[in-house]
Amino acid sequence: MAYTFDPEDVLYLPLMANLATASPDGPRNSPVWFIWEDGAVWMLADADSSSVRRLAADPRCAVEIVHFLNEEGILLHLGLRGKASVEPSSAERFKRLLAKYLGHDETYWNTWFIDTIARIDDPTGRMIRLAPDSMFANNGSYFRTGPALAWPAVNV
Repeated sequence: MAYTFDPEDVLYLPLMANLATASPDGPRNSPVWFIWEDGAVWMLADADSSSVRRLAADPRCAVEIVHFLNEEGILLHLGLRGKASVEPSSAERFKRLLAKYLGHDETYWNTWFIDTIARIDDPTGRMIRLAPDSMFANNGSYFRTGPALAWPAVNV
């Protein structure tokens, strides 16, 4: 039995997502940072990334996000499926995504990371956009306490 929860309980947390794509050699999986905006998951990429190449050949993909806090007994799984598109990077959306993980005060952002890895204004920057065709939410938080004490509360 699948227990559901509000997907936004997970989508706005600074969690890692896993992007699953298809390749001629079999499925591929990449951990990604993401932001949920305008009914879509937006993930960072660049024009030469393997995920971008795979999605150009076959846009079908899945994104899995898991919020797991063992001590609190929280286990929320969110799955999104559909066809992704690769969009030019938006510096403003990119900054909002970074703020989700690094904090809103840019003065504390690691300049080496921003200049060397993130490269907000890089013309080869891309964003993978998945407006899901389907979404699956499973609340397994009852694994420690039973459904009556799960978070968020589960109706049994």
